[in-house]
Amino acid sequence: MHHDTSLIDIIAVGLAVAFILGALANKLRLSPLVGYLIAGMVVGPFTPGFVANQDLANQLSELGVMLLMFGVGLHFSLEDLLEVKWIAIPGAIAQITVATLLGWGLAWTMGWPWLNGLVFGLALSVASTVVLLRALEERRLLETQRGKIAIGWLIVEDLVMVLALVLLPALASALGGDHGGGVAIAMAMGWTLLKMAAFVAVMLIVGRRAIPWILARIAATGSRELFTLAVLAIALGVAFGSAMLFGVSFALGAFFAGMLLNESELSHKAANDSLPLRDAFAVLFFVSVGMLFNPSILIEHPWQVLATFLTITVGKSVAAFFIVRAFGHPTGTALTISVSLAQIGEFSFILAGLGVGLAILPETGRDLILAGALLSIIANPFLFSWLDRWQARQAQDAPQPAEAELPPGPPLPSEGHAIVIGYGRVGSALAPLLRDRGVPVLVIDDNRDHVERAHAAGIPAIRGSAAADKVLAEAHPQNAKIAVLAIPQPLEAGETLSKLRALNPSLTLLARAHSDAEVKYLLDHGADGAVLAERELAHSLTEMILSTPPYRSLRQA
Repeated sequence: MHHDTSLIDIIAVGLAVAFILGALANKLRLSPLVGYLIAGMVVGPFTPGFVANQDLANQLSELGVMLLMFGVGLHFSLEDLLEVKWIAIPGAIAQITVATLLGWGLAWTMGWPWLNGLVFGLALSVASTVVLLRALEERRLLETQRGKIAIGWLIVEDLVMVLALVLLPALASALGGDHGGGVAIAMAMGWTLLKMAAFVAVMLIVGRRAIPWILARIAATGSRELFTLAVLAIALGVAFGSAMLFGVSFALGAFFAGMLLNESELSHKAANDSLPLRDAFAVLFFVSVGMLFNPSILIEHPWQVLATFLTITVGKSVAAFFIVRAFGHPTGTALTISVSLAQIGEFSFILAGLGVGLAILPETGRDLILAGALLSIIANPFLFSWLDRWQARQAQDAPQPAEAELPPGPPLPSEGHAIVIGYGRVGSALAPLLRDRGVPVLVIDDNRDHVERAHAAGIPAIRGSAAADKVLAEAHPQNAKIAVLAIPQPLEAGETLSKLRALNPSLTLLARAHSDAEVKYLLDHGADGAVLAERELAHSLTEMILSTPPYRSLRQA
């Protein structure tokens, strides 16, 4: 019997090719997004061989957009934004304006209508969250003042793009009607804003209470499957309901669902449980975007591609540099912000897709945006490498004024210390016990909240992945006595164990595990011992039982 396997084809082949090319890009120290986009080109209609179903790809990409926006909302921090509001808000708006005008000017030279130029310019004005956060985290800049400014700047850009996604359909509809004009445009925009305000009011009044309440009740059942299902149902359900009932975009609904979940005490669990599916559909989103890219644009319109690339990497970056300097920040901070923003990504693709769908952006514009994104994401690591070398020379020749950072934690020990990797449930219990018994302790954790909790408890902590070479170097493992891996991810733990063993062969390495297979894996990667949590719990409970009066005689026997 013949079965239509188009959906299976695009998921299986798309993810497989994306994995191979994403891993290759990562090996070349490029963003995996480059690999995902090229994977889309490989399975797209513009290259020979396997061609995935474009209609199904578009629907899967819609799911990817919703889950991407849900993730943006889930990590949205008003506190982070308010901390740097005096530069991030006016600076981001000014930079978006300059970049949009540059994009509009480029579109004008190509003879496009003004609305096409507006969409094109907006798409070139917003940086990729994924690329920016990875670059900052690799350089340990997230907790510095310039890192906070970059993140706050990005939050403002994201909010402006969310608003653009809501208003562009209304603007396109008003301009597309026979009765188009100033009044019609104003009425369409006003009606859209009114519906958006109604949606926001419902979400803040009802959703703010209902969503955390539902999650708390589901979490109380102890079923991880139900909790994960509840998170995804809320994300997709709110997105779907917002479109059906209020006429706003799926993206806005998913963003608000994530933002309200962010206020819940269960937000971290929600983020962790939804992450695998969110990542998978996000990859499919980038693959579907790559499928739309026609590589012939590089041959047919090379000068327009170059101009688009320069608008992204030079135009808006120069604008950001002068804006930051105008606010009195040092040159190093201005360059960091400029280089961070010298690329475009997911929001640009969403805007381009919306523009083509509404017939307010030609397909050539979408191809130019995709080409600019690919080239700018490839170039971004090289720009950061140049910045690293420049800052190193400046530090040697004439050090820049020290930047104000977040309140530092306790000083880091440099020898004879214990390294505790992970400050979650296990690490946060272990580290204080060691410290109270006179053992110098240093914590490594990639979660900012965990690091801040360690600092509040008087324990030195480094933020970052322990598998990253720079992070490990800062912990001085060559001078440590012991390292305890209290993280629940066995693959990351195994990689970290191998690096620690290579750096210090005499270092005692201990790890936690959840199964006999994980124990074996950790021991094979250099651990001196691995604690199986369930087994240790069983031993402890047995000891407690045998210490009670009914069974004390059995213990003595």
